[in-house]
Amino acid sequence: MHNRLAILYELQLIDDQLDELEELRGDLPLAVNELKSRISSIQANIKEKEDLKNELLEKRKNNDEEIERLNDNLKKFKSQLYQVRNNKEYDALTKEIDHTEEKIVQLEDENKESENMIEKLKMEIEELLPQVEELEAEIKVKEEELKKIIKANEREELKLNKEREKVAGQIRKSDYNTYMRVRKALRGKAIATISRGACTGCHNVVPPQRQIEIKANKRLYTCESCGRLLVSPEIAEEVEKKLNV
Repeated sequence: MHNRLAILYELQLIDDQLDELEELRGDLPLAVNELKSRISSIQANIKEKEDLKNELLEKRKNNDEEIERLNDNLKKFKSQLYQVRNNKEYDALTKEIDHTEEKIVQLEDENKESENMIEKLKMEIEELLPQVEELEAEIKVKEEELKKIIKANEREELKLNKEREKVAGQIRKSDYNTYMRVRKALRGKAIATISRGACTGCHNVVPPQRQIEIKANKRLYTCESCGRLLVSPEIAEEVEKKLNV
């Protein structure tokens, strides 16, 4: 059991160092992701407007073709007025002429509305495009900063990840799963020790009897206040000395 506890604490110390390297990146990864999200949102908005604009252009084209066809019919109907033989034929023809003229006016009105909307969409798209360019330029700067930080610590991070992989391979699956669950829940340090009778993770007092049990190194214990796994000061000191921490 002593070895199980020691290897878990060693994993925590390695993860502490990896966390420190991650902290050097600051909020750059989050900032880059947020900028990318904003760009995606604007681009989706642009596409939506482009699609609507193209639909209106297609509709206007179809209306123009229909107007041309109706005007041809209108000429034909008007020329037929001189050939009617009775009032019934005349009334039917004038009714057809009126209907055709109304339809032409309706389509022309639709085209005017479409043209206004198309112009409005063009202006909106033109206003959005520079925003994308600005955000892309901002991303480029932040990605360069992030790249430099990663590059500066690349060797150290690679070394620590190799050490972590080696250490993690020596841990029981159940212990590792418990460790990772606590680490995820607390967003970082999953294992603490005892100093001056208190948990070094949350600084709450650990009951004396529990301190004795933890120092016996016979099983895994957790802090009743924060939920971190607890190891004895002796194990912590032994592992820290081994890693020169």
